Amino acid sequence: MPATGTRPGYLELLATGELDDRIAGAAALLKDCTVCPRACHVNRTSGETGFCRTGALAQVSSHGPHFGEEPELVGRNGSGTIFMSHCNLACEFCQNYEISQCRDGKEVCAEDLAEMMLSLQRQGCHNINIVTPSHVVPQLLESLRIAAAGGLCIPLVYNSGGYDAVETLRILDGIVDIYMPDAKYGREEVALALSHAPHYVESMKAALREMHRQVGDLVVDQGIAVRGLIIRHLVLPGNLAGSETVMRFIAGEISKDSYVNIMAQYRPAWHAVQVAEQDPAYHDLKRPVMREEYRSAIQCAKDAGLHRGFPV
Repeated sequence: MPATGTRPGYLELLATGELDDRIAGAAALLKDCTVCPRACHVNRTSGETGFCRTGALAQVSSHGPHFGEEPELVGRNGSGTIFMSHCNLACEFCQNYEISQCRDGKEVCAEDLAEMMLSLQRQGCHNINIVTPSHVVPQLLESLRIAAAGGLCIPLVYNSGGYDAVETLRILDGIVDIYMPDAKYGREEVALALSHAPHYVESMKAALREMHRQVGDLVVDQGIAVRGLIIRHLVLPGNLAGSETVMRFIAGEISKDSYVNIMAQYRPAWHAVQVAEQDPAYHDLKRPVMREEYRSAIQCAKDAGLHRGFPV
């Protein structure tokens, strides 16, 4: 159940009927797809697929209580994660490449996805955590309506790579309780080389501004996150992520009270070694992050005035 004194926003929109309008608006995006910044302009309702290789139905890899997320999401009973298959990014070092790139998962109808949400709530999870939702927002909303009508009443977490379209995020205003985007890179050329995402930095910055406008800084009740923004930043070897630039942006244009999880778990997965061997500019991708590199990223955050979500 939600923490004391909270009520997920999607329940208010369900009660007024506005959730139906949002669902219709999101579904319309699929006919000439502009759901994410790639704007592939394919008709997903007729079975066409673009970069994300997802048509009219969402695909799910797995779902269940997850205890490896931020403590404020996990609590005692876990975060109710649903891992969506495919992705609108193609990160060369993706640690979940089986899910994001290798077609792991199966198509699900709206009713089945809704039942996953309700099942996670019945198991005591503190939230519904949709992992990699950027390309399936219309399908997510259709399922959410069914789940909410069936008794879903815990916060909705939008756990994305940060490559989100502002127009789509505006449809989610008042629906998503907790946004958890990545802020992967500080330089466009690195984002293009390593995630094949044109204008990633520009899109990520616009997305984080819109997310923060909607939900503000993270609010915690009895140790559990109920609303707000959590930002993740993965430190890359050789400072390829541009951590200092990212931290300055968050502190200067989002909020110095932003919750920022600065992560050190990079390892050379998927195509990282091949990229490192092919391009000297990315030779550091062949190794893990050194302790000094992680400490440097933490110091960048402190110097920028940030103070939440990382060791201080």
